[in-house]
Amino acid sequence: MAKIVNSWNEWDPLKRIILGSAWGTHQPKSDISWNYDAPSRPGWYGRMPEEMEARAIELMDGFQKILEGRGVVVDRPQPFDTTKKTVTPDWECEVQRGFQPCRDVFFCTGNEIMEATMSIRARWFEYIAFRDILEYYFHNDPEFSWVAAPKPRLTEQSFEHNWWFNYKHVWSDEVKRERMLKRQWHTTNKEPLFDAADGIRFGKDIFWNVSAISNAAGIDWLRRHFSSRGLRLHEVQFDGDYHHWHIDVCIMPLRPGLCIYNPYYMYLTPQFEELMKKNDWELVPAVPPTHQYNMRIGTLNERIGPYWISMNTLSIDPKTMCIEAHETGYQEQINKMGIEVIPVDYADQVAFGGSLHCSTVDVYREGGCEDYFPNQVADY
Repeated sequence: MAKIVNSWNEWDPLKRIILGSAWGTHQPKSDISWNYDAPSRPGWYGRMPEEMEARAIELMDGFQKILEGRGVVVDRPQPFDTTKKTVTPDWECEVQRGFQPCRDVFFCTGNEIMEATMSIRARWFEYIAFRDILEYYFHNDPEFSWVAAPKPRLTEQSFEHNWWFNYKHVWSDEVKRERMLKRQWHTTNKEPLFDAADGIRFGKDIFWNVSAISNAAGIDWLRRHFSSRGLRLHEVQFDGDYHHWHIDVCIMPLRPGLCIYNPYYMYLTPQFEELMKKNDWELVPAVPPTHQYNMRIGTLNERIGPYWISMNTLSIDPKTMCIEAHETGYQEQINKMGIEVIPVDYADQVAFGGSLHCSTVDVYREGGCEDYFPNQVADY
């Protein structure tokens, strides 16, 4: 049987990938686990408009054809009825979110794919749409390791009461930033919580975003898990957003020795830059996004104007990268670094959960687990 799962970083030659689906996507109803209320449509929840969904499906199918044209095997989920209410012994949720941003749900390191805990109630059963894919990997790749992090209960004890009201109506920016620096978000540390999209892979080293949805208990669980496999996990905290989440709009390695970073969501952890410099990695600030979004509804809440989702790219190999077609400034910057740019029309599906990196999980990349940071920093 052939080896199917093998992916250690973000840049080695890509041969197999999971691509999500925009079908059946909802903007869920706000609850203690996440607030979806947008200023233009307070209290609204429901399935995304039919025309928006059709356009998003068209764009994702187009992205699949681009990947397949480059020799990449693309696996797609089997969506289920998202109008069904989610019910557990502890809570109920009116509708389920969808299946587009699979990067949030699964984390691949080498021959292992891990199912993340997730912290949003409307996403509790999202993994089911991808079960056929993982079962296929399990039965056809004898080296595939299939792991699931502890499934959280997501009771009221896992969240700070009145956090969303205070964030929107009470706290000043100064208070919000102070709480951000102290890691006092809407999630508590009652149980491990994390989204897989808060991590990014550099071979033996994994950098994890200290965020509103990856709590200290979740990062501790991840550190214990990865260390048992001989891998190193490093926390990084970023500025610029008082309710920060997902690392793939903050830093993105392009190839060994070169990493681009978001100058707006600036890294606050000094050991991160020290580790990069100590191992001769070049840190380059990304040019600002230029596309003017007008997303009045969406699974990410509304987005008006430029949006740093521009950094949410997917590398085919160290010399080839997929970038949103409308972000021409970023394309030019990456091209000047000696990387061929593949423009992908994707803007009209960002409202369904993210962009090129968010909506994929790279399953097989050629190459093994390399140590790109042999010179470590103490206590990091």
